[in-house]
Amino acid sequence: MKLTESMLRDYVDTPLSVEEIGDLLTMTGFEIEGIAVVEGENVLDVNIMANRGDGPSVIGVARELLAKDASAKPKALYERAQVRFEAGDQMADEASKLTSVEIETDRCNRYGCRVFEDVKNSPTPGWIQDRLRQIGQRPISLLVDLTNYVMFETGQPLHAFDLDKLEGKRIVVRQADAKEKTFTTLDEEKRTITTKDMMICDASCPVAIAGVMGGMESEVGDTTKTMLLESASFDHKSVRNTRTRLGISSEASYRFERYVDPEQVVAALNRFTELYEEATGDWSVRGIIDVYPRPPKPEPIIVRMSRVAKVLGMDVAQDEATGYLKKLGFEVEQSDSSLVCTAPTWRIDILREDDLVEEIGRIHGYEKIPEILPKGETTRGGVFGADAKIDRVREELLRCGLTQTISHSLRNVHPLDAPGERLKVRNPHSPEIAFLRNSNLPSVADAANKNGNQNLHLFEIGKVFSPDREHFDLAILSTGGDPHEDWQKEQSPTADFYSMKGVVERVCASIDATAEITAPEQPDLRMHPTRQAVLTVDGERVGVFGQIHPTVAEQTDLPKETVIAEIDLSTLSERNATERHLKRVSRNPATRRDIAVVVEKSVSFADLEIAVGEACGEVLEKQWLFDVYEGKGIPEGSHSLAIALQLRKQGENFTDEEANQVRDAAVQALEALGAKLR
Repeated sequence: MKLTESMLRDYVDTPLSVEEIGDLLTMTGFEIEGIAVVEGENVLDVNIMANRGDGPSVIGVARELLAKDASAKPKALYERAQVRFEAGDQMADEASKLTSVEIETDRCNRYGCRVFEDVKNSPTPGWIQDRLRQIGQRPISLLVDLTNYVMFETGQPLHAFDLDKLEGKRIVVRQADAKEKTFTTLDEEKRTITTKDMMICDASCPVAIAGVMGGMESEVGDTTKTMLLESASFDHKSVRNTRTRLGISSEASYRFERYVDPEQVVAALNRFTELYEEATGDWSVRGIIDVYPRPPKPEPIIVRMSRVAKVLGMDVAQDEATGYLKKLGFEVEQSDSSLVCTAPTWRIDILREDDLVEEIGRIHGYEKIPEILPKGETTRGGVFGADAKIDRVREELLRCGLTQTISHSLRNVHPLDAPGERLKVRNPHSPEIAFLRNSNLPSVADAANKNGNQNLHLFEIGKVFSPDREHFDLAILSTGGDPHEDWQKEQSPTADFYSMKGVVERVCASIDATAEITAPEQPDLRMHPTRQAVLTVDGERVGVFGQIHPTVAEQTDLPKETVIAEIDLSTLSERNATERHLKRVSRNPATRRDIAVVVEKSVSFADLEIAVGEACGEVLEKQWLFDVYEGKGIPEGSHSLAIALQLRKQGENFTDEEANQVRDAAVQALEALGAKLR
């Protein structure tokens, strides 16, 4: 926004030079982008932040200068402006006999107007024309120039209608009707309008796009005899949406979309009348029509002086803080160690305590914040918690010979997506990245496709998203054998259900997760119905693995022998949040005992493992299955399992008798599950 030095000095008496004024305003957050000399006048170009609706006006800039500059004094024009904000001539008398106003939309906060009869659209006073030219505005006529000048002074846009051109001589503020498709604006452009656009209408049709631009049919001109002067407050979001969609940019919309204070609607009408009377010597019809359905009611906010000191890093006296806020227009009451503040109606950006702390800080002076070295406690180095567990999983998978892939979290739908709702991006750049991923399996499948789909062992760890949560997900894909050629030309084993089971078990072991592998109650449709298993913790499903479903394999161009796994790493690590406990490594040798039992196939090996572990106790270092036999001598529906037990003591060696006793205890536990020793 541009304003001349003389416009600012009409409101503020300060000994500062224009350069010093610019520096001071910049320190308040009203950055001066430049000071130019136009027609012998200093013109300040002020960058107004988008959330400061009070900023684009001479009064708004003057208020900031008066708050920051201790030597500055308000002039009479500024004092009168403050009175006009609070109370105006709101009598409707003669004006209501000539026109009426109705508001039929909740997007109009206030609508006021004056009626001027026998208007004189005479030349604009030279000093006003000069100032308008200096800030980049072209003088047009008295009525138009005064509306523009008052807008720059007060921040309140005004619009002049030829009352005789308004059907029914009335104003209706409403949304555009569905039948109203186009509207011709003052720039003679035909605009397409929708029911989302707020319009200023007469008794039958729109005459202006509210807050954006007026229309051709009702503009004032040389033949205008009776003028209706509009001053209103519109919903800033509605104006912004309409202005953006139509691609129109005007000085009025610039202010409306930042927010126009409804309390200054009457003040701006009064200021226009004052200047009009000075220029013409004529008086308008007495009274103002003012429709004000929803006056704002700012809520008090408590700001603690301890919070001020903590956020700013410096102490500010309570009386000083009170003075700063009052100069900015806040109502302030002091308590023992805090301030109860009510923001003025023009500051809708003040919502919470820290907003007030910022106000105190910028007026007190950010340059006063002392330069001190930071102090406090630092965290210990390294990675901890869930991140450390994810790192251990990643390292274990790399040891297993898998290759990590990293992909984007936005993608299209895919046959390997997890069951459930997919979250769609509100404004996707393309269909290929229209959804947030809910599984990492599609990503590793894409990587496999791009790398030939042969002898690949891939994994990806990353966030996935569902409507109610986001979490770290591990996806594994394995197809074929070892990609490296063996010097003995021996064929490496190919990936299958059991090799994937081994990888999943090592993932769990890497973070000390106690998980159970069981058959699924509800099969995962992405996998072969009889070649899949689920990973559970305390009965909660945290993962699934198995061979890919033939149909899905065909849809994704993957080999039908491909095996995949998906694990919810966040849940797996959270449900196994116990800390690791270290113990001494035994210097004594281990001893081994083997057991071969015949057991029905309906008994899961997991149950057998648990039974052996409980029976052997702490001396069991590890156990593993090393042979499975079916055939001659084995009853149908059963199989023979050979289990190895590795036993070790701390501080002494096992005797044969002691090792045999441990083995016998394991046999008894297996027999309790229906197994028979071979």
